[in-house]
Amino acid sequence: MPLAIHINPADNVVVALHPIAKGTAVPVGQGTVTAAEDIPQGHKMAIAPIAEGENVIKYGFAIGHATAAVTPGMWLHTHNIHTNLSGEIEYTYNPNVHPLPPAEPETFMGYRRKDGKVGIRNEIWIIPTVGCVNDCAKALVRDNQDLVTGSIDGLYTFTHPFGCSQTGHDHAQTRKLLAALTRHPNAGAVLVLSLGCENLTHEQFLAELGDFDPERVKFLTCQDVEDELTAGREILKELAAFAAQFKREPVPASELVVGMKCGGSDGLSGITANPTIGRFSDTLVARGGSTVLTEVPEMFGAEGFLMDRCVDKAVFDKAVAMINGFKAYFIAHNEVVYDNPSPGNKQGGITTLEDKSCGCVQKGGSAPIADVIGYGEAVTTKGLNMLYGPGNDLVSATALTAAGAHLILFSTGRGTPFGAPAPTLKIATNTQLAEKKKTWIDFNAGVVADGEKTLDEAGADLYRLVLEVASGKKTRAEEKGFREISIFKDGVVL
Repeated sequence: MPLAIHINPADNVVVALHPIAKGTAVPVGQGTVTAAEDIPQGHKMAIAPIAEGENVIKYGFAIGHATAAVTPGMWLHTHNIHTNLSGEIEYTYNPNVHPLPPAEPETFMGYRRKDGKVGIRNEIWIIPTVGCVNDCAKALVRDNQDLVTGSIDGLYTFTHPFGCSQTGHDHAQTRKLLAALTRHPNAGAVLVLSLGCENLTHEQFLAELGDFDPERVKFLTCQDVEDELTAGREILKELAAFAAQFKREPVPASELVVGMKCGGSDGLSGITANPTIGRFSDTLVARGGSTVLTEVPEMFGAEGFLMDRCVDKAVFDKAVAMINGFKAYFIAHNEVVYDNPSPGNKQGGITTLEDKSCGCVQKGGSAPIADVIGYGEAVTTKGLNMLYGPGNDLVSATALTAAGAHLILFSTGRGTPFGAPAPTLKIATNTQLAEKKKTWIDFNAGVVADGEKTLDEAGADLYRLVLEVASGKKTRAEEKGFREISIFKDGVVL
């Protein structure tokens, strides 16, 4: 079992795949480096002298600079590394685009909708337009489970505190996000539940939603009826009859849209789980499918992995606007762009935002970046897409769902139980987590660190699992009924 990994020949550190005791000789290249102190799993050990102020190199990129002189074998972490990041910078497009060799797509068993779109679940969703009706929506879900029969996979609601007392950009984002969820093809039918006096009016919602099938999407305004639970049940019965007509049928994998996300990351995230997802992404994109990469703040410092892969200058310009726009958002709120990673990230071995970002973007594989889309916008271009959204797990997973992701691949080194509206498949970076949290974890990428599988083999296994989930296999979060949304906001509450 390997002790450490030297990710890139240019790196002046290795990463401990397992805890390394002080005095252990660690193989590096043709020689060894002796650990000068205990090195925790996922953490970095110097393999060359690093002067004070000199860059620490990992993944072939600078992840910060040493704050004191370092000798080989020393532990490198927050006590002796500091970020190099600052504010907005200028980028130059130097195209380095390598299209993937096309491959014939396999099939999965999905639901073909009347408008030609495809879903991997046939659920009934209740979308509250305002937080005031959250408990009414929950009661409708609780009291109408008898309607979940035949090909209907479930009845769910996604509660939130917004839809009223919001202004400007926040109000528009709430409206846009909820309409995008209403259009999601995993929902065979949707009940849009309103109160009647909220800022997000019925007329506004209809304008945002655009064309819709009135058999698939129905509306209930609670203030307009004597008993909203009785009225709601009658509407749900109609929606259930509509959704029940859909049956699973063979669908090419080229129809899949898969979101990619990480949370509770550790020092192995960029070595095992995220590059495994990257291998999956390349596999799906080569077959004509689509993947979506988000978490813009966790691209800071790792833009070099992404920018030059944009298919043309227009997409590059959109990527630059997204990156610098998010930095401007931080600065406008008097926050530094590098106020990341989290305490759990640091405990797991991630030192700076550059360190975290270089691991995060491994999920994007090597495919060209086909498009950059905004929050609440849908994927319209086949291939690898970048999506405007924050690093926050619930907010970004909701944004991925709204972008049309049929399911979400979520890598984690620390573990998390949550689920998005789309099936959320958890991928462990290490075997200890996969064994400890069997009711959370769907896939163990720790086998890469254990030397049991290569990244290519793990990626192929993950691709097969995705086809199974797309065909109806439930994720651990789905088995528990864990699914929720969080809407991005940054303005005032009235």
